[in-house]
Amino acid sequence: MSTPYPFTALVGQDDLRLALLLNAVSPAVGGVLVRGEKGTAKSTAVRALSALVPEVEVVAGCRFSCAPAAPDPACPDGPHETGPGTSRAARMVELPVGASEDRLVGALDIERALAEGVKAFEPGLLADAHRGILYVDEVNLLHDHLVDLLLDAAAMGASYVEREGVSVRHAARFLLVGTMNPEEGELRPQLLDRFGLTVEVAASREPDQRVEVVKRRLAYDDDPEGFAGKWEQEESAVRARIVAARDLLPSVRLGDAALRQIAATCAAFEVDGMRADIVMARTATALAAWASRTDVLAEDVRQAALLALPHRRRRNPFDAPGLDEDKLDDTLEEFGGQDDEPDPDGDGDGDGGGDGPGGGGGQPPQDAPEGSGPDAGGDRTADIPAQGEPSDSGEQKAPAGGGEQAAARASEPFRTKMLSVPGLGEGAAGRRSRARTEHGRTTGARRPRGALTKLHLAATVQAAAPHQRARGRSGPGLVVRRDDLRQATREGREGNLVLFVVDASGSMAARQRMSAVKGAVLSLLLDAYQRRDKVGLVTFRGSSADVALPPTSSVDAAAVRLESLPTGGRTPLSAGLLKAHDVLRVERLRDPARRPLVVVVTDGRATGGPEPVALAGRAARLLAAEGTASVVVDCESGPVRLGLAGQLAGELGGTAVTLDELRADSIAGLVKEVRQTQGLQSNSRRVA
Repeated sequence: MSTPYPFTALVGQDDLRLALLLNAVSPAVGGVLVRGEKGTAKSTAVRALSALVPEVEVVAGCRFSCAPAAPDPACPDGPHETGPGTSRAARMVELPVGASEDRLVGALDIERALAEGVKAFEPGLLADAHRGILYVDEVNLLHDHLVDLLLDAAAMGASYVEREGVSVRHAARFLLVGTMNPEEGELRPQLLDRFGLTVEVAASREPDQRVEVVKRRLAYDDDPEGFAGKWEQEESAVRARIVAARDLLPSVRLGDAALRQIAATCAAFEVDGMRADIVMARTATALAAWASRTDVLAEDVRQAALLALPHRRRRNPFDAPGLDEDKLDDTLEEFGGQDDEPDPDGDGDGDGGGDGPGGGGGQPPQDAPEGSGPDAGGDRTADIPAQGEPSDSGEQKAPAGGGEQAAARASEPFRTKMLSVPGLGEGAAGRRSRARTEHGRTTGARRPRGALTKLHLAATVQAAAPHQRARGRSGPGLVVRRDDLRQATREGREGNLVLFVVDASGSMAARQRMSAVKGAVLSLLLDAYQRRDKVGLVTFRGSSADVALPPTSSVDAAAVRLESLPTGGRTPLSAGLLKAHDVLRVERLRDPARRPLVVVVTDGRATGGPEPVALAGRAARLLAAEGTASVVVDCESGPVRLGLAGQLAGELGGTAVTLDELRADSIAGLVKEVRQTQGLQSNSRRVA
């Protein structure tokens, strides 16, 4: 086994180290989500933590890590008698993004269960992680069905494996730690809320600190064991401090004044539910124990808020995480109470001693490098003047020269009509188009290819029934052979690649019109986020088309590119369609199972170059010939409409919708009107 990088050898990243240590002190805090750019020691820090977590007492031979003092009465390896056990290091189990459901929760041998009535259960990663750490790298890329299983286990503290009426349950309480790069996509809100704390990390911009990082990493790579030995004294000191804080934790008093501050802070920042209050209370208590104090102070509440609230304030994936620290300080001051904040040292500063990561008192370090604090990764465009602001007369200000107009702001997003790819796919699980998936409604049965994962019981019994006499069946049991087993085929929903092709030419440049167009695309991006799609953005104007965003799972990155999109120039529609064709060709090689949906946002005009309309038609037919599903969002406005977007949709073999029809409520109203009209016509025919 390779020697892990020492936790105490990490340079900077004070908030990350503090959040991990608080969870080591009190696993009830609920885990840590680490967000940040690549190469910022996220995974290194998490793996290093496992060496500091105290050992656990387990029942000898139990595959589910039952505690000897209180064994799980429902343990599949039980029942266990209360008594002495054995000590072992707390495990850190890594969950691969591409893991199967059986790898996570465990697998039942269905053949033995049917033929012998034996629950032969092979534990999964949740069993291995019980009373330890479950680490998910790139947690934002985890498949939805695995996310659902994690949510269930985290909520109930147990894992259930159900296979056609045969079930196994075992305890599964673990410290959940996830790392992610926000550029690759965001987490589902349900899983995001399950993480107790969140930390934003970024590489230091301080040259001396960067030099120290490189020196330590090179020294570790040259001699891992020797490097770890140099830090063993510091590691032992932190390990001992964690044990002492755990022992002190039950004695820490969370007074009414601190509770009022916690409740007032959560209310002031309008977080959903009560989990934030509970997590803040547990975090503040752990901070006090880490600082060797038995009373929670206001500074503990402040630090707890900085760690527990930023990810709970997001209302949609385009909201930047973070807290307004001035508002936080005002709230704490307004609801503070001196009667409940004793000074254990009697020196008036209330710090209670202690050092190490977090400074002991929980106050964020004042000399932290730029970009490494809790606000890192927030809105970095706050000091950039907005473009395209209207003047006092309401007209858009355009920069001098060049015909390019400043970017218009998007209008408010809305709930959109459901757009899907026709047919039945086999892509990644999602929520858009019909597909054959591992989860969903059962539509039939087939012989298993490889390991059996979803048994179709009726089909299996039907296959085995004709052979019972030949197999010498003499009792009530059914004699089942492997050839009789049938895999259930299921139909669910898949995620698609939604490629937006947006017309940014001069014909779209009217400020109110472009604002509405951006609002529509932003609404479709929100829909893509909810349906777990990949998205890409191609824009065309002037004389060419550009890939503003290659296909990615990060819809907020697409929203940022869309917001700053300038307009002006001619309308090279053919260039935009051909660029979309190139993007899809490359993406088809990377992810052949993911079906594309092209959404062209345009008024249908084509100008610039020889025969622009004919070229656009040929480009559209090229996409149609490859079976690419498409939708044209018709942005034409005014009393006189040419219907060019509808013609383009015909060339693409797709459908056309106007901006108004794109709204889900408008579509619902339209369907209702059609049904009412059909009903009136039917009644008229009956009367006649």
